[in-house]
Amino acid sequence: MNTIRRRRSVVIVLLLCAVLSLGGCGAKAVGGPASVTDCAILHEPEFGGVYIEITIDDFNALGYACGDSVDIAFSNGYTLEDQPYYNGYYTENGQTLLVAYPGYDYIKACVNNGDDLWDIAGLGEGDTATVSLRESGKYLDIQNARDIHYYDERERYDSDEQFANFRGVSVTGIAADTLYRSASPCDNQHNRAAYVNALMESAGVRCILDLADSDEKIQGYIAAEGFDCPYFLTLYEAGGVIPLALNTNFTSEAFTRKLAAGLIAMAEQDGPYLVHCTEGKDRTGFVCMLLEALCGAGYDEIVDDYMITYDNYYRITAASDPDRYNVIVEHVLDPMIRILVPDADTALPDADLAAGAADYLLAAGMDDGQLALLRSRLTASDAG
Repeated sequence: MNTIRRRRSVVIVLLLCAVLSLGGCGAKAVGGPASVTDCAILHEPEFGGVYIEITIDDFNALGYACGDSVDIAFSNGYTLEDQPYYNGYYTENGQTLLVAYPGYDYIKACVNNGDDLWDIAGLGEGDTATVSLRESGKYLDIQNARDIHYYDERERYDSDEQFANFRGVSVTGIAADTLYRSASPCDNQHNRAAYVNALMESAGVRCILDLADSDEKIQGYIAAEGFDCPYFLTLYEAGGVIPLALNTNFTSEAFTRKLAAGLIAMAEQDGPYLVHCTEGKDRTGFVCMLLEALCGAGYDEIVDDYMITYDNYYRITAASDPDRYNVIVEHVLDPMIRILVPDADTALPDADLAAGAADYLLAAGMDDGQLALLRSRLTASDAG
């Protein structure tokens, strides 16, 4: 009996310690992890979302785990029910979630690649949030499939190309040695910039579509100690870098208009071309999918090219890890492709992806002549 009492005392002490560390939040336990009540919130405007001011560690210490389902209620009356709690953006585009992304100070409620939840919910200064468990482990299968990480040390990879996620796009319609994709050749946060720099110089890249950065960010990279990307610098100073600073909301006007303007500018320059973001995965994956579809690539080719990134970074292939491979295609890539053909009543492999890509770019602000020039630049045997 004394042992049981001591165990109960330890549990109570641990829970009290967790509650005391919550800052301005309260906690109320009802037969499971404590509900986090009346937490202050902060607007996260860069990618859109709502920080709930409890640290990830403190939230998890209350008994929450990635893969759980939670309910979120804001003090203005707006609610989100049955939300997946993940440690990454694992929902489909436009769907909401609660995320504990590594490096964040707090948990964050947001729309994945969608409009700003702060605006959708009509939140303002002084509003608060309450989070409670709905069902433990409901989304654990997707959490386990998508919870993947890569390394930033070159020696862990078989080649410079694999480490830099650098490759020529080789699908139906795209001319050989014309379009390349990679991680960033200027942002060195993952130690890859110098490798991309050397590879794109070897490939003779003459124009870069930088999806991640603004001029201000690029100038910051160049001014930083240890910057070692001379070929990138040469292209940048010659006007061969087109910085777009895109978000990841592929259907928003801010994204589509900026992307159309960038592709118009790219088509006015000679290739070969390089498309990159930070990792060469999400924004680069969408834009390369769009260009591949525009030039006539089929669904299976687009899947194969997209999934090379997951082989490069995570060693995930259809043969080595079919479950994860299929989850990524179904929940990450297919929703991107569906943006091009939202009204298609056929399976994606049978949809007219070329027409969908053209419609997307025309709606984004390109005209028929600009679209034709872009297509001819990518499909011609000599891009210059």
